[in-house]
Amino acid sequence: MEKNALWLLCLLVLPALACGYKEDDLVTGLPGQPPVHFRHYSGYVNLGPKQKQKSLFYWFFEAQQHSSRRPLVLWLNGGPGCSSIATGAAQELGPFLVHTKDGNLTFNEFSWNQEANILFLEAPVGVGFSYSNNSTDLQNLGDQVTAQDSLVFLINWFKKFPEFRSNDFYITGESYAGHYVPQLAEVIYDRNKKVQRDSRINLKGIMIGNPLINDDTDTAGLVDYAWSHALISDEVHKNIHDSCRFGDKLTPNETAQCVKSFEGMTAFAAINIYSIYTPICLSSLSSSKKHKRAMSHNLLISQDIWNRLPYGYDPCTPDYAQKYFNRKDVQTALHANVTNIPYPYTACSTVIKWNEAPTTVIPIIQKLLKSGLRIWIYSGDTDGRMPVTSTRYSLRKMRLKVESPWRSWFHKSQVAGWVETYAGGLTFVTVRGAGHQVPLFAPAQSLTLFSHFLSSLPLPPSRF
Repeated sequence: MEKNALWLLCLLVLPALACGYKEDDLVTGLPGQPPVHFRHYSGYVNLGPKQKQKSLFYWFFEAQQHSSRRPLVLWLNGGPGCSSIATGAAQELGPFLVHTKDGNLTFNEFSWNQEANILFLEAPVGVGFSYSNNSTDLQNLGDQVTAQDSLVFLINWFKKFPEFRSNDFYITGESYAGHYVPQLAEVIYDRNKKVQRDSRINLKGIMIGNPLINDDTDTAGLVDYAWSHALISDEVHKNIHDSCRFGDKLTPNETAQCVKSFEGMTAFAAINIYSIYTPICLSSLSSSKKHKRAMSHNLLISQDIWNRLPYGYDPCTPDYAQKYFNRKDVQTALHANVTNIPYPYTACSTVIKWNEAPTTVIPIIQKLLKSGLRIWIYSGDTDGRMPVTSTRYSLRKMRLKVESPWRSWFHKSQVAGWVETYAGGLTFVTVRGAGHQVPLFAPAQSLTLFSHFLSSLPLPPSRF
């Protein structure tokens, strides 16, 4: 049967644009790309028929070797509203990094596609190149919409790439993906129980880094981290805890005092909160606001405190990535921006409105643990925004039984961090000296971490 006839048949039985030929998405001639021997694809997956106005953009890299036998791993960045392509793929763990001003791509020798097939998704609509023909969709976004749309994306993506349907599937991400990853895993898990075996997604586990998990413990951990690392005074630390009383229900007057107390955290204005010991990017000083995407604490949303707090400055690479992905020749090579989106490409969206998010995802994580999924949580220990103290407080709240106690793990004979394993299948790992974006600050260690997560093997326990 000819290609056009197959396409017409596809449109009759499947959602529009959901089952196009993957060859149409093959990337060739990407500007500045170093030569590689593996294939990569990018393009759109439409969410029709019920959501046919929505199309999500992806970039998929086959594993460098034996791709048919390697797991399939989805990576999600957070925000909410930040691009997994401009951030995760282009700055952290993808094979092509945009780390220079000249527009050339640098080959990443620590790319995660050494170990797996890696799929980067820009979700929800309004993020990166993903779009909706209905502008009201951009104003009605939240966690539930994102999880459901990402599920439909995966279902339709597998129609383009059916050869990966039976591969082990994992979901990974960082930051606000502490919401995205377990929420998407939950809807996949629930759907798998309702559909026939050959329609299931072969979900095996999740891994999240420096994640937003539980508002109260996350915010208390931020404050305590700032104090313990000499970023705020004893007085500010005490005032915040006295007036906010995390976990308690506050009266309006107490909430107002809590907001006022947070204004004492001015130390973050002059540093990069996401990596407190590294220099700021001086060239981004005048444009830092356009890259910001705060993760709100629900207690303080009505006062808009997070939008008024100083957040430091992003590294320079978001500027390079935004410049690169705004190039028409790059967009053409990636089959992107085919509808001429009426706003520029940004690392974090400036056009979406977030309307719904739970205060905690701990119940979802507990549900996934009971289902038998492998769950790893890691934390770069120099991140001041979603610090290691926040994650430890959240884990403590889960009251998990320690199975393998706290110990060092090693990379190239040096301590790379610490690890603890809990009964039920949850592993917590710290990465020493890494900031919020662990694969950016500790690429070699992050690849080791990723490899051991996939194989479910203990991280190296000794120097030699």
